[in-house]
Amino acid sequence: MTKTKQGLLIVISGPSGAGKGTVLSSLLKGCEDTVISVSATTRKPREGEKNGQNYYFLSREEFEELIRSDGILEYAEYCGNLYGTPRRHVEERLQMGINVILEIEVQGAAQVVEKCKGAVTIFLMPPSLAELEARLRGRGTEAEEVIQKRVAAAQQELLAAPNYDYIIINDEVEKAAAEINALITAEKQKLH
Repeated sequence: MTKTKQGLLIVISGPSGAGKGTVLSSLLKGCEDTVISVSATTRKPREGEKNGQNYYFLSREEFEELIRSDGILEYAEYCGNLYGTPRRHVEERLQMGINVILEIEVQGAAQVVEKCKGAVTIFLMPPSLAELEARLRGRGTEAEEVIQKRVAAAQQELLAAPNYDYIIINDEVEKAAAEINALITAEKQKLH
């Protein structure tokens, strides 16, 4: 009788504009046993968003109860709303042998590492700050002031990169996705 091997908890962080969403989308095309965790939030759903797919939409009271009962792996407040990673959903998938990716900020990553000693941490970096700025401008969705704030925030976030197990430079999406996939494979082969 074979026991299902525990899935890996993978934390991926990086500054806005590093290409996390694009790289993860590419990665998931080739990984049937890997999912991205769905976060919980107290903000109201936007048009077209589905509960349990985009976010778990909770009342502030429900979210705060999860915090009190240690039902949240990490959380933060942003613009008056709480955002975080529900523990139960992550642990269920891990026990089924499914790898779970948390795409979270540096502060949240530190909280997860504190609570989940086996977490694998990956910092996704742009090739340069100039490239990051070009990517942010290329989106065409933000004012100059916002772009400058994001670049300044990125400079601070990049200081946390040495705290991660691995650093991947996203100079080419497919290459970065393949490198993350290789890391997941290698980590799953480790004898613990």
